Amino acid sequence: MTATIPSDQLDDLVLVLDLVRSGAARTRPELGRRSGLGRTVISQRVGHLMRAGLLEDGELGPSSGGRAPRELRFRSGAGVILTAELGATSISAGLTDLAGTLLAQRTEPSDVARGPEPVLAQVGALFDDLLAARPDAQVWGVGIGLPGPVEFATGRPSAPPIMPGWDGYPVRDHFARRHNAPVWVDNEVNAMTLGEFRAGAAAGVRDYLYVKIGTGIGAGLISGGHLHRGSQGCAGDIGHTAARTDTTVVCRCGNVGCLEALAGGAALARDGETAAKEGASPILAERLAGNGVVTAEDVAWAAQNGDRAALELIQRAGRLIGDQLAMLVSFFNPSLLLIGGGVAGAGDHLLATIREVIYGRSLPLATRDLRIVRSSLGDQAGVVGAAFMVLDELFTRDRLARWIDAGTPAGLPDLTAA
Repeated sequence: MTATIPSDQLDDLVLVLDLVRSGAARTRPELGRRSGLGRTVISQRVGHLMRAGLLEDGELGPSSGGRAPRELRFRSGAGVILTAELGATSISAGLTDLAGTLLAQRTEPSDVARGPEPVLAQVGALFDDLLAARPDAQVWGVGIGLPGPVEFATGRPSAPPIMPGWDGYPVRDHFARRHNAPVWVDNEVNAMTLGEFRAGAAAGVRDYLYVKIGTGIGAGLISGGHLHRGSQGCAGDIGHTAARTDTTVVCRCGNVGCLEALAGGAALARDGETAAKEGASPILAERLAGNGVVTAEDVAWAAQNGDRAALELIQRAGRLIGDQLAMLVSFFNPSLLLIGGGVAGAGDHLLATIREVIYGRSLPLATRDLRIVRSSLGDQAGVVGAAFMVLDELFTRDRLARWIDAGTPAGLPDLTAA
């Protein structure tokens, strides 16, 4: 906090801004009712936020008998947020306004195992492409999701199993210098979880679990309306829990029997190729002959088209994933479980098997009102969620003081020290 704004005034400013940004209050009278602040204080705080370029007057609102109050608007178009979700085999970059609305998105194949320099250069090129269409846009923040454990306080990857060369890499510094804006970095599944919570199927759900089934498997947790990262930022890493002990399958993390090594997209592709080579699956044998490889999507497609071997692989993966999720459902008791990721969206058999196992193995009370559905945002969840991660941090109490101190709607204060 800066010395120019008294503590109680800053608390009021945060409250007023949050009410308008969220849409909970659209007029000054509504602000008074929702905040408990007096009319004079509301007028002063709104004026302060307007001078800082964060709020503006809108249209006249509905009248309750007297003069119609003028609506207030958050200036969501005053700047943009750059976001990127890095997966094991692809990069998705996005551009949003300050309300988290996705304005543009670009997706390209990539291999995160190439290391941070070439991969982040590819992200930078995608950012440049997005900004080229909006040359006057001012970048207010950058959000990055990585496919591995991230120490949120520092924005650095921490011994990520599938990301050689990334351990401790200063991802935040890389983009802060490039865009002169604050940067936040998190696990990609946390970003997806936040995206669905703020703009997707989990909107308004205070306790929910998001599970990504892609090349790997991960989970994110909203508890009491807040994203739960854990003490070091690695909560939800279910892909490396032990799903089987009677196996010799070695995971990329070096352990044996991890869930993602047995049921993730890479595992389905591996086992599907084996089925093709051994003659157990004519459909997958055709795919292998034509493309030289079998993918998880090939396995799901073959299962949808009645291939017995592929269906058995999908159902086996569903049972393994369902077993792990059943424990989480009984432990955490969410009201919603969202399934996302490329593999999850490839067919109905996987989701059906996961549902069957969870409802059969979890406590009856834990599943009485539980909904298990697919992600509604699909491949937009990560880039949208990364934007909300930035916005949540950008308008915290201390940083809002810096906006106010800037004193002009045109000037962006130096916030690179995220």
